[in-house]
Amino acid sequence: MITKEILDKYEPTIGIECHVQLKTKTKLFSGADNDARDKAPNTTVSPICFGLPGTLPVLNREAVDLAIRAGVALNAEIATVSSFDRKHYFYPDLPKGYQITQLERPTVGVGAIDVPLKGTTFKVRITRAHIEEDAGKLTHPSGADYSLVDLNRAGTPLIEIVSEADMHSAEEAKAYVQELYLLMKSAGVTLGDLYHGNMRFDVNISVAPKGSDTLGKRAEVKNLNSIRSVERAAEYEYARQVELLEKGEKIIQETRGWNDDRQKTFSQRSKEEAMDYRYFPDADLPPIELTDERIAAIRAEVEPLLPQTLRAKLADAGVRQDDAETLLMNDALTGLGFVRTVLGVAAEDAKFTVNFLVNRLGEDTITALPTVAQFDAVAKLFKNGSISSNNADALLLELRGKADADAKAVADEKGWIQENDSAALEAIVDEVLSDPASAKAVADVKAGNDRVIGFLVGQVMKKSQGKANPALVNQLIKQRLS
Repeated sequence: MITKEILDKYEPTIGIECHVQLKTKTKLFSGADNDARDKAPNTTVSPICFGLPGTLPVLNREAVDLAIRAGVALNAEIATVSSFDRKHYFYPDLPKGYQITQLERPTVGVGAIDVPLKGTTFKVRITRAHIEEDAGKLTHPSGADYSLVDLNRAGTPLIEIVSEADMHSAEEAKAYVQELYLLMKSAGVTLGDLYHGNMRFDVNISVAPKGSDTLGKRAEVKNLNSIRSVERAAEYEYARQVELLEKGEKIIQETRGWNDDRQKTFSQRSKEEAMDYRYFPDADLPPIELTDERIAAIRAEVEPLLPQTLRAKLADAGVRQDDAETLLMNDALTGLGFVRTVLGVAAEDAKFTVNFLVNRLGEDTITALPTVAQFDAVAKLFKNGSISSNNADALLLELRGKADADAKAVADEKGWIQENDSAALEAIVDEVLSDPASAKAVADVKAGNDRVIGFLVGQVMKKSQGKANPALVNQLIKQRLS
């Protein structure tokens, strides 16, 4: 068994390649539909996807703009001139016999991102982010002696983001891919649907004794499609390699898969030698030429949307870091202007607003937010005791998408306004305390057992049809029985 003491003798070194599916309407080099989710096999295709003779690629301009957006999010160099190459290999899901990608001159070059972790940050350098087309998909029916080819995914526009090996724990790997996910989503680069493979991660990990000047042989764990699986695969592979080293065995450079059910990696193929893909420039596609003005315009649009910008604004508004991260990672809030809402409310209402967003809204119920004015109005009603905490939540939910609705009027209509008239409540309290059914509870309170006050408060709430302010009722009961 590999103990923590043994693991602590070694250090993992991790680099990650991420394939990000660009959210264009059509594919990278054809007019075929780019959204293959829940579509029948081989239906979102064109002659180009099948590699039919005589077909020629036409570059999707929107894919280039989305790649620039990614480059801005990665704080990376963006080339004014870039070009495409052909990467040759033979596989059933690649009918052309080559993949169009970028080797020598990628659109997005060197960059770096600061990754938040436990109240601080660490830097991960970006080697490059190149544009390329995806291949198709093979399925292997159980018990059959054949495989099926689905070309719906063939030609899907991707950027492949390649990091330097700057991570040294599974925790750092998880934090990096989570930040990458936030960056690509907030910049509008991808739909970010991990279930449908909009972002897929290849984790390269090697292990060596701490203090060693040389890295160990690396294993590449391919096609991870969730943030959690990146962390779990890195944890498992770290322990697996340490166990081999402790036994005196050699680690081979190889490609491994991830079995999510068993939470284990498994060997797929050895990579002792690099494959020769016979790259050469694609003669059918001219170079991409970008103007400084086009890059600057996209930069100005993207930078205000990035998580580091939003974190700084939320921190200035007094929002706690963990609440800010919860908001940023909530897919359903993306695009609903929650940051503008938090920054727009009165300073004293920011905490109220954030607590509602973090704690009360389930992802599947979020289609709109109340306006800033409505948040302020509901916060005022809550703080002056006009409505309860539960009714404040219910009122905010009721106000979503109803920008012209008056919060006080809606609360009145729903019967959520609490009775705060002491004189009116005193009469109900006296009625409850004089009721024979309350005699035992009254005696217990007088004897010093304050826990039964809740029973008496409940009786007052019933008689007031739920409109009494429970805090005021509690206070009045204590005064009457003191």
